[in-house]
Amino acid sequence: MKTYMLLTAICLAVSVPVQAASVFKPEELSDQELSQLRGRFVMPGQIVHFGFTMISSWENAQGQVLGARVSMQAQQNMYRPVFRVSSLNSEPGNGVAPGNLQQTGTISGGAGLHKVDGASQSIRAAGDNNLAQNDITLNVKHSNSAPALDTTGKPLTSPVQVSNSAGSVQVTPANNSVQIAIQSNGQGSTLQQIGAGALLQNTRILGSSNVVKNLAALDVVLRENKATINTLNCNWDQLRGLRPSGI
Repeated sequence: MKTYMLLTAICLAVSVPVQAASVFKPEELSDQELSQLRGRFVMPGQIVHFGFTMISSWENAQGQVLGARVSMQAQQNMYRPVFRVSSLNSEPGNGVAPGNLQQTGTISGGAGLHKVDGASQSIRAAGDNNLAQNDITLNVKHSNSAPALDTTGKPLTSPVQVSNSAGSVQVTPANNSVQIAIQSNGQGSTLQQIGAGALLQNTRILGSSNVVKNLAALDVVLRENKATINTLNCNWDQLRGLRPSGI
């Protein structure tokens, strides 16, 4: 059962359009598309709530932090999904001006990582004493009511870029996806993206003593339908139809 829920959540996550009129609008699939489906599906009426949260952060050796948090929430009777963004950038509070951080290594290759369908995670480091984390959490629950909407941050309707002396963070909703890209001056870069048929977490570290995190959480709430005699009979009829002829 957990495997089916995992497949359901992944399919929902990578297919949510950023500016869709409604994520619950059903679409007819061709026979060719149906032949490629794997796992379990749910009808739109069973989805009470769907959302995801992405957090990307980069802390360098001098305590400077670059980062952003993006959330998407979709519930029944909503005209379109709600996207919100907040910045995590900060400077050390000791009053000492940070110095320049130097690149200690180089990384080559990896261009194909952006073309992977489905879920892709990568961490490549050329420096020393770095800590990096890519993590995806899937939460599938049953309930007849949706959770309260998250109001953290500001509405995300266009690209947002925030910078400090350590580098820059850009959040971009485009091409049926949303991404958080961090450029750390002299230390590397990280990209986290969801949508357009993929979930990507990619980190490149060129310096030393950095702490980099890409965290994503997908939340699905399904309506809790209790089994009835009619639904059980319908299931049995479907199973009978799968029996070989003559048995």
